Parts: sequence; structure tokens; C-alpha cells
Amino acid sequence: MEVNSVLIQKNIEKAKKGDQVAFTFLLDFFWNEVYGFMLKRTENETDTEDIVIETFAKAFDKIATYNPEYGFNTWLIAIAKNVHIDLLRKKKSSLFIEINDEDDRQAYNVADDSNSAEDELIIEQNLAQLLQYIKQLKPAYQEVIQMRYFQEMTYQEMAEQIDEPLSNIKIKLLRAKKLLAEIIIGK
Repeated sequence: MEVNSVLIQKNIEKAKKGDQVAFTFLLDFFWNEVYGFMLKRTENETDTEDIVIETFAKAFDKIATYNPEYGFNTWLIAIAKNVHIDLLRKKKSSLFIEINDEDDRQAYNVADDSNSAEDELIIEQNLAQLLQYIKQLKPAYQEVIQMRYFQEMTYQEMAEQIDEPLSNIKIKLLRAKKLLAEIIIGK
């Protein structure tokens, strides 16, 4: 067995036990391979970054189900393909809405499509609630969530601003999203 192969298997076993250093090793080791594969498919860096982060999040959540008879990279690529398919379905369902003649007539009769006062209040309350959830995170996690989703910074821009390696930013954002999800669903 190759040295890398032994090292990868050891880190997979550690990751199955919740070892964060092992997760980091696996993310660093396989990131470029999964990213390169998905970039060829999507031809969009932003979508690719989101898909790869989601891939590693799902992989780390389900690492106990990984079968060592198959290559870990093969397993990650399979997850990435499924995440990509899900993304395409979401985009397709939001882009293509069948409009029949009746719908078309109704659309012309709509006087104003702007949000009502009630809609604005609901949006404002949802944002306020989300901000309360974010405040429950550690400051380092709050920072990466704020930079990525409110300032819409790229991972590279975040790494430069915080002065941390790109892989640390990716892992920190991955953890922040997972913790935020747990807070929101009340775990």
C-alpha cells in the first residue's frame, strides 16, 4: 500500500471519531481534485466553491458510511455530482415556470409587485432572527459568515483580510454553517 493511501486511511478513521485535524487533512488533500472536477462541469467558480464546500460538509456528516473498498476521492466525487445535480434542479425549478394564457392575463392585471408593508415586516423579522442566531456563534465564526454572506467576499478575499490560509477559511466557514444550522433547528 502506498504511503499516501495509508495516511489517508488513518485520517479517515480519525475523522470517523470526530478528529478535526483529520477533517482538515482530508479537506486539504482532496480539495483541489474535487474542485478541479467540478469546475470542469460547472465552468463557474462561485458555484464550484459552493458545491465543493457542501460536498465536504455532507462527506464529513456521513463519513461513518464511507466504504473503504472504494477510493475516498471517488466517494467525494460521487457526493459532489449529487450536490451539483441538486443545484441544477433548484436553478431549473426557479428559472423555468410554465405560463399559460390565463396566468399571462393575470400577470398583466397585477397592479404592483413590490412587497407589501406586511411582507417587508416579515422579511425584517426573519433577518433580525437570523442575526440573533449568528450572534450565538463564536466571534471567528460570526466574522466568516458576515464576510461571505453579507459582504459577499470570495474565499480568497476572506483569507487575505483575516490573514489566514485559504484552507482554514474554508473549514471555518464549513463549521460556522454547520453550527448555525444546529442553532436554527434547535439542537
